[in-house]
This record gives sequence, C-alpha cells and structure tokens, in this order.
Amino acid sequence: MARTAVPTHENVAEQWLSLAKQTAIVVGASAVIAVCARLVLPLPFTPVPLSLANFGVLLVGLTLGSKRGFAAAALYLIWGSLGLPVFSPAGLGGVAQLFGPTGGYLMAYPAVALVAGWLSERGIASFERNLIAGLVAEIVLFGSGIAWLAIVTQSWERALAFGLLPFFFAEVMKVMAAAASARVLRRAI
Repeated sequence: MARTAVPTHENVAEQWLSLAKQTAIVVGASAVIAVCARLVLPLPFTPVPLSLANFGVLLVGLTLGSKRGFAAAALYLIWGSLGLPVFSPAGLGGVAQLFGPTGGYLMAYPAVALVAGWLSERGIASFERNLIAGLVAEIVLFGSGIAWLAIVTQSWERALAFGLLPFFFAEVMKVMAAAASARVLRRAI
C-alpha cells in the first residue's frame, strides 16, 4: 500500500512561513531597486540619466536567483506603472515613463534579473561567475534600451550616442560592484 503524506498543522505552518519569508524577500528586493532608481545623475547631453537602478536589478538577480529576481523586478515595474514614485525622478513617472526614452531599459529589468540570476545559479557561486552573468545581463539591458531609444530618436547613431557611450565606464563599475556584493548577500539570505 502506498504511503501518502498527510498535511499536519506544523507542515502547513512551515509552508506559510516559508511563503511569507520569500514574499518579504521579493518585496524588499523590489524596494532596493526602487531606492537605487532614485539615485540619479541627469546628464545634459542625453535623455537617459545615469542611475543606480540597473545596479539594483543586477544585485537582486545575482543575489536572489532567476525566479525571485524576475519577480522583484516585475513588481518594481508594476509599482512604477501604478504611479508610485519608484522610477528615476528624471523621467515623467508612472506608465508614461515606460514609453519615454528609458522605456526599453525599464521593460528589460525582469529579463535582466532573470538572466543574471539564471547564469549565477549555474555551478559554484563565485565573483567570476557573477561577473560573467552581470555582463551578459547588461548586454540584454543595453540591447533593449538602445533598440527602444533608436525608435524614440529615429536614429541608431543617436541611440548609441545617448544610450551606451556615456555609460560604459559606470556600467563596468556597477557590474563589478554587484558581482562582489551578491556573493556576500547570497550567504546572508
């Protein structure tokens, strides 16, 4: 005769506690992205500000992994599209920001967290693995952001000049910082 597990009050309580903990982690990670997005330096020669939002997305993806990272970044976009002040203050805010010059970057955030998390989950966690995962995720981010910016500006040349070149050095620093920080944070969660 086959045995079947009978749920007990302890098992159900443990499951609810685990679900509550995972939900709190995702909500908290989404708030981390929101705080990072508010740390911005507008640049006078481009409609795309220098922001720590993508650092937050990389950090969340590398720390939490693909599923929870994706959920946190998607929740961040939901909050912003509902009008909560989580997007960069340099933009229009709300759903309009998703259709502005930075819309391609913003819409890529869940995919960026998913890619960074998925690649970092493969094998033994290390700074090098996180660095590679972060670099690949940045390619996804800038591919989406520049493609959208090309539509907005009606020029690939302007899209590259506005959306990639001014940010190259800062992005390298963000990827390195996220790769290093995620190793420490992952052990704490």
